[in-house]
Amino acid sequence: MNAPTLPSPNLSPHVDLALTGMTCAACAARIEKVLNRLPGVTASVNFASETARVDYPAAGVTPDALIKAVEKAGYGAQVKTAASRDNEKRLHDAAYQAEFRRFVIAALLTLPFMAQMVAMLLGRHDWLPLWLQCALATPVQFWAGWRFYQGAWHALRGGTANMDVLVALGTSMAYGYSLAVWLLPLPLHVYFEASAMVITLVLLGKVLEMRARAKASSAIEELLRLQPKTATVERNGERVEIPVADMRLQDVFIVRPGDSVPVDGAVLDGESSVDESLLTGESLPVAKRAGARVYAGAINQQGVLRCTATGVGEQTALASIVRLVEEAQGSKAPIQRLADQISGVFVPVVMTLALATFLFWWLIGGNFSAGLINAVAVLVIACPCALGLATPAAIMVGSGMGARAGILMRDAQALETAGKLTTLVLDKTGTLT
Repeated sequence: MNAPTLPSPNLSPHVDLALTGMTCAACAARIEKVLNRLPGVTASVNFASETARVDYPAAGVTPDALIKAVEKAGYGAQVKTAASRDNEKRLHDAAYQAEFRRFVIAALLTLPFMAQMVAMLLGRHDWLPLWLQCALATPVQFWAGWRFYQGAWHALRGGTANMDVLVALGTSMAYGYSLAVWLLPLPLHVYFEASAMVITLVLLGKVLEMRARAKASSAIEELLRLQPKTATVERNGERVEIPVADMRLQDVFIVRPGDSVPVDGAVLDGESSVDESLLTGESLPVAKRAGARVYAGAINQQGVLRCTATGVGEQTALASIVRLVEEAQGSKAPIQRLADQISGVFVPVVMTLALATFLFWWLIGGNFSAGLINAVAVLVIACPCALGLATPAAIMVGSGMGARAGILMRDAQALETAGKLTTLVLDKTGTLT
């Protein structure tokens, strides 16, 4: 069975950007809005994969201008290329390790507060002195929680509000109120434990979120691992091993039994059978002889093949598959557009509700302390991250698992529509193309 004909890349100028600094769906909505304000630009930002796919006019807009627009909004961006993937993975791994260490330290500092809560259930209310509570809460608030202040500042400077604004404002209110009660002093309760535990729990959420993103992105990595890192080529009458990235069109390369084909090519001489199931879904190996086509990532079963390169780098069928999977993962399903619209106005609505709660308890109920704490509860409990992350994460996982099984989704809308299918008809071989 021949390899399927893959759609040709979009001929209009487009670029994929790797984004940094996003903390919630509101950040993704902000970046998308900033990019779409540029003349002729159509951008789609995926919070789960931290990428933006941007189509832009051939004249007047450049990738550098897109990156500067993102940076002006308070976030980071760089052009995503095949060569940058390894570096992005290293950066993500380092960021995950730093976030995990931050969470562990915050959790250790918060443990005494949890023990105090247990003691309060047993009738003891003076287990931790106020100075010790302040000493434990301060590093959690201003060291572990510093990322929230940074994120809030970037968001507010860009004229928007995100999850970091909610966390920074809510915990600062609880911490500042408690500090005033201790230093003045006032005959009121303190809530150092509230600010510390909220930051610690939100950090735990960030760690789990980053871990979920890494797992969702593993499908692309597994596809890329199908292509070997090195290839044996004929240069100046000798066979030498070079990196696949250095191969050029018309290079003559050798594929030994058990090796993966490094690039797309045409067989010059030799006979063998090749497993091309990653492209065709066909489980039986395909016989190859002089004149036959071979594809990157396919596995040579037996016999030595001598081939000439007809497609290298981004021109290979495997690269096209990777590009299709990335485009599908980065596309938006119709249901996600509704979630994005809600996320875009979520934070201002929550802040308004928190202010209304505070005024109600203070002015009508006559209880300033209860009003403040209830307002803090509204701020820190409300979190649009799940709303903005659930749909793109599901798309990434679904399209990734499909790719590993040889099923390619054209876009997220096709994946959403597939969920409504009641009957699927295949031919007698069970192969669908």
